[in-house]
Amino acid sequence: MKKAAIFGQAYKNTDREYFEVLIENLVKFNVEIFIEKEFVSILADLGVENLNYPTFSQNSDLDSSFDLMFTLGGDGTILNAATILKDLRIPILGINTGRLGFLATVQRKEIENTIQSLINNEFTIQERALLQVESNDPNIDFKGVNFALNEITIARKNSTSMIGVEAYLNDEYLTTYWSDGLVVATPTGSTGYSLSCHGPIIMPESNNFVLTPIAPHNLSARPLVIPDKTKIKLKIIGREKEFFLSLDSRVSTVPFEIELTLTKASFPIRIIQLNQQTFISTLREKLFWGEDKRNYTN
Repeated sequence: MKKAAIFGQAYKNTDREYFEVLIENLVKFNVEIFIEKEFVSILADLGVENLNYPTFSQNSDLDSSFDLMFTLGGDGTILNAATILKDLRIPILGINTGRLGFLATVQRKEIENTIQSLINNEFTIQERALLQVESNDPNIDFKGVNFALNEITIARKNSTSMIGVEAYLNDEYLTTYWSDGLVVATPTGSTGYSLSCHGPIIMPESNNFVLTPIAPHNLSARPLVIPDKTKIKLKIIGREKEFFLSLDSRVSTVPFEIELTLTKASFPIRIIQLNQQTFISTLREKLFWGEDKRNYTN
């Protein structure tokens, strides 16, 4: 590890020591450090000193010479980091200063050991599939980021009325979901909003997407797991003029009667997994699956 980027969105004064531990350990191994420009401002406002490092603010400021990007925050920070990295193939390692953290799995007190593991090459890199969306309406502006790492969601806006989402798989009509909306999730996103809507958990290396309706009115509507090579076409109908379209945490207002096409993106986002961590152990820890007393014997 010779060159690393650091990205964050929010910062609490109580997290200051962990940022300093990260910097201290990177400096110890002569790692060249770049910090995201707005994050530098956040740190400076909180009184963090010695921030005289090169900065970056967009995709064009980075290149293949970077070994990895550290994120400080929760899973949402990683989702936003992905919009900067795009197809650069720079792997991400998330340091969890947030709450649950299915992606940001390094705990704050593990930073020093984590850096040593990286130096010792004690990790693997997972490639996480992305969903991309296109519209038949040229006026829909995705602001240069038309993909999502977790999910693409259609949801009702300013109304208690249901909306209808006509779904087609590889141009064959599937059904019309009468509901509050529809979540189309990647395996990474299967532990996010889709899970809250009773969708299944999908292993990260699975080549699948899942369609999960939000509070469906048709009682037979159930989450559906499909191959990730499937082309998903959605048409939205309803009494209102607009609906919400969200790509991870980025929300747009979109008019009814447009057509959306969802496909697997041509590039993945790369996530670093330390050798001592696995997705299964993360599930046990985050979902408290190991807390059932029946799992233990005297």
